[in-house]
Amino acid sequence: MTAIFKREIRAYFLSPMAYIYLTVFFLISGVYFVMTNLAMKTADISYVFSGVFVMIMIMLPLLTMRLFADEKKQKTDQGLLTAPVSLTGIVFGKFLSAFCVFLIGLLIYIPYIITLGKLAGALPVASILCNFLGLILLGGAFISIGVFVSSLTEFQIVAAILSFIINLFLYMLDMFAGNVDVEIVKKIMTAVGFYNRYTEFTQGILNVTSVVFFLSVILVFNFLTVRMLERDRWN
Repeated sequence: MTAIFKREIRAYFLSPMAYIYLTVFFLISGVYFVMTNLAMKTADISYVFSGVFVMIMIMLPLLTMRLFADEKKQKTDQGLLTAPVSLTGIVFGKFLSAFCVFLIGLLIYIPYIITLGKLAGALPVASILCNFLGLILLGGAFISIGVFVSSLTEFQIVAAILSFIINLFLYMLDMFAGNVDVEIVKKIMTAVGFYNRYTEFTQGILNVTSVVFFLSVILVFNFLTVRMLERDRWN
């Protein structure tokens, strides 16, 4: 897994992808920070974290689209599948490489929080940590979905579009649930939807059920990716 992780991290930073992703992430995050915290003169950074949902929903598929699709396109997937590395190690090596780039992007919030601390004095540390935890879990869930979709096709653009559609669907489930009259269906849609679960974190609410939910999504989609690779190996 370590070898795969190092290989993919190197690939991210030897190509423009990581730099483009981080630049756009930093710029948009900065705009959110200026427009909400500085312009509105509030120390509540949850406004920034709430706005980030849509940004990473769109951007993370671009970060994950190449992970397996490019292997298929370049015909290097068979060499990867026959390498002395477990399929689980391959999947988690690729997942962690994208997750690492995502975490690097989150470092931009540290100077924001320091700035707010200087301007407003004491900050609600527990609430800030809860916001960070929610964003990390949400990002991990989106990345695991993107890795799985990338294993389904050899076309990077197709992988990005399909990942975005799935992300959008999970984002809008909570909105659709309000228009459903069948109670059991409504409960299922609310339970599977991402947005309401994420906004709990931005409100400083640490719901263990939501933590378990996002961790389960990460594990399930990585498991499905392993199964897809297993199928490809036998074929």
